[in-house]
Amino acid sequence: MAYSNFKTAKQIVKHFGITPKYKKLFDKIKRIEPSEWLKTSLSYSSLARSNNEKTKSEAIVQPIIIELVKRNENFITYYSGIDIVADIDKGLNGECDFVISKDTGNLDINTPIFQIVEAKNHDINIGIAQCCSQMIGTKIYNEKEGVSKIIIYGCVTTGNNWLFMKLVEDEIFIDKQIYYLNEVDKIIGILQTVIDNIIKN
Repeated sequence: MAYSNFKTAKQIVKHFGITPKYKKLFDKIKRIEPSEWLKTSLSYSSLARSNNEKTKSEAIVQPIIIELVKRNENFITYYSGIDIVADIDKGLNGECDFVISKDTGNLDINTPIFQIVEAKNHDINIGIAQCCSQMIGTKIYNEKEGVSKIIIYGCVTTGNNWLFMKLVEDEIFIDKQIYYLNEVDKIIGILQTVIDNIIKN
């Protein structure tokens, strides 16, 4: 089993004894105006007329992540399509769509803090269990590297819809609200809030 094999919340409960709970994760969102570069990049994304997930990620998701990394240079970096092997016996291994990590200046991944999963078939619910498993795997990976007591965040996105999640100790919380690309300033604001909470405080 691997991250991508987790399809339902029941599997998360069965394998890890964790029941994901819905709650409002962000009470006050500081809107952050996207840069002109990001506005242009997103306007061009409509030219990629494809349902292919990789195309969507390159056209929409990746530019938003790059915007976040640029805003937080020397604090974070990101990886695409990287393997995180946490516990093969538990199925906590495999390729992750996008991983935001603390930036240590090394090429190797170090202290991942945020998992972003591309939802399959335009259905955001399909990606929830996969994102849960990746967050659990990230927590175990960090603990093996000597980093503990860190909140792990996650997100499932179709590119247009964004659903945020977080893992606190042994509890997973799923935001009650879905955010949409037409309010990208809110999405950037949430991402920046996460980085501020974990890295800069």
